[in-house]
Amino acid sequence: MKILAIDSSGLVASAALMEDDNFIAEYTVQYKKTHSQTLLPMVEEICRMVELDLSTVDAIAVAAGPGSFTGLRIGSATAKGLAFALKKPIVPVPTVEGLAYQMYGAADLVCPIMDARRNQVYTGIYEFIPDSSGQFGYDMRVIREQCAVSFDEISAALNELDRSVIFLGDGVPVFQERMAELLHVSYTIAPAHRSRQSASAVAALGSVYYRKGIVESGDAHAPIYLRKSQAEMEGAS
Repeated sequence: MKILAIDSSGLVASAALMEDDNFIAEYTVQYKKTHSQTLLPMVEEICRMVELDLSTVDAIAVAAGPGSFTGLRIGSATAKGLAFALKKPIVPVPTVEGLAYQMYGAADLVCPIMDARRNQVYTGIYEFIPDSSGQFGYDMRVIREQCAVSFDEISAALNELDRSVIFLGDGVPVFQERMAELLHVSYTIAPAHRSRQSASAVAALGSVYYRKGIVESGDAHAPIYLRKSQAEMEGAS
């Protein structure tokens, strides 16, 4: 099984190729270029470097949202274009779940926080529990589904759960002072190599969803925004 994965939901642009349980390639950039400039060239470079025939890919996994509205549209359009051209399904991976999967196997609760502006975060709460199949792996359990809320609200929810927490995401530096003020539970912050979106995590979680049949056609796929854009909110007021 080959999964081609892309993530342009935040500041990072990332593409990866996974075959069965092996990662073949990943290309990740966080620099002064737009995702429209980087995403397809990254996919093309992976294909060139590993001599990949795209027709052999089984599915396209994409970070489906929430995240940057522009970034999500670029990722969605790229995934849809590939799905149409290759006649392959799309595996939509919720962005916050993909971020949480970076902490696979963690003993603590995992709480990704993405800066959603307007004093909100895109977040969720997750834990890893031993795989019921006895394969010495872990299943990711959703304690709180991804949502757009204030940092105060997610902090209160974590305090109620009364367990240690790992934070990751681009919202960490934005809300780090508030963490110290609001949290009554112990917490740690993920290291730099695990703190941002990654297409390899999207591919790994996407392969789990693909096996479960959680796929959709290019026609059916649409980004998950969770809330209206600033322009839409101002237009409605």
